[in-house]
Amino acid sequence: MLTYNTSSTEPGFFDANDIRAPSRSERRIMGTVVRSGTVGQSALAKSTGLAQQSISRLVKELVQIGALAEGGRVKSGKRGQPGVSVRVVPEFAYTFGVSMMIDSISVALMDFSGAVVDESHCDLPAMTRNAVLDEAETIVQRMIAAHDIEMSRIFGMGVSISGRYLGPGAIYNTPHPLDDWALVAIDRFFEERFDMPVWVENDGNAAAVGESLVGVGRLYDNFAYLYIDVLLGGGIIIDHELMRGCNGNGGEIGLLLPKKLYQHPSLSSLQQTLGEYGVEYMSISEMLRDFDINWPGIDEWITKTRGSFSLIASALAAILDPEAIVLGGRLPAELARRVIPYIDMYNDSRRGKPRALPRLLVSKAGDDASAIGAAALPFKEHFFTAAEA
Repeated sequence: MLTYNTSSTEPGFFDANDIRAPSRSERRIMGTVVRSGTVGQSALAKSTGLAQQSISRLVKELVQIGALAEGGRVKSGKRGQPGVSVRVVPEFAYTFGVSMMIDSISVALMDFSGAVVDESHCDLPAMTRNAVLDEAETIVQRMIAAHDIEMSRIFGMGVSISGRYLGPGAIYNTPHPLDDWALVAIDRFFEERFDMPVWVENDGNAAAVGESLVGVGRLYDNFAYLYIDVLLGGGIIIDHELMRGCNGNGGEIGLLLPKKLYQHPSLSSLQQTLGEYGVEYMSISEMLRDFDINWPGIDEWITKTRGSFSLIASALAAILDPEAIVLGGRLPAELARRVIPYIDMYNDSRRGKPRALPRLLVSKAGDDASAIGAAALPFKEHFFTAAEA
């Protein structure tokens, strides 16, 4: 399983719209289409491994239910008439993503194409259950009204939270500022409040899923994602699928660095370093709102963390051999771009031929990575399977 949802039945979206849940082959087709934008049927057959006749039949059915739409004709490289291309229909379905951080929440509204229709961030003095649910409900209702979305078209909600998965269900061991959410079935509270199916995932894993669906994953099948927030986490994507591990806690990249030996490249360490230079902020959210790449202390933080970044990147390159390593989370993109040239992946050249190393990339998914990733969770689970699976 990619994510955890306690519901034993299919989401009510299918009955509400009088359609059946897509088959695995249909999910493979839609997964390829959403990552490609617009794609011809010949390319779909090549990518999914399905027969051209099956592609034609399944695409026709997906067009009939409104999930896909036909576009212009594209050349296939073979004789005969060019084939018809297809794309996903953004208005087919919507999801919400809620990210719970130690001092704030973010909410993202995503359409079926993976586009973020709306997003909102709110600082909270205390991350209690009632405070989070009340604020999230206010934001969600405002977004539904602002975009005139039919309730039958809302597929569900994803929730991301910092913490280690304990299971069964959606039970996490969270940091202390999120004590009210520790060791409880998180999905139950959101399902009762919003009356829709809910998926819950660790924030780093959720952000990696979002990056796979709407960011770097549209160009790369395999990558490691560094989720840089108050703490350092991450997620691993292999063939467009999240690697969760035996206990559901794969991708805990921060554990590669013992805290007493290495400076963790996190936003809390950035906040501390900036404070030493007179740039003082009470919260991470405030610091990010006012962020200035020219602040005194930025270069010092890069110097302090370059060894840690290099060790992490080298370990990921050696163990996973991914196509790319993505710097994401809440790390400002302009700071990520400044950091990348200082990351030194240890190489081993033999006979004058160094081994291939992954590319170092800045996240393309967006600023509220975990909220966007959370919104992607329901779609990834039920509609967008990797073509190679």
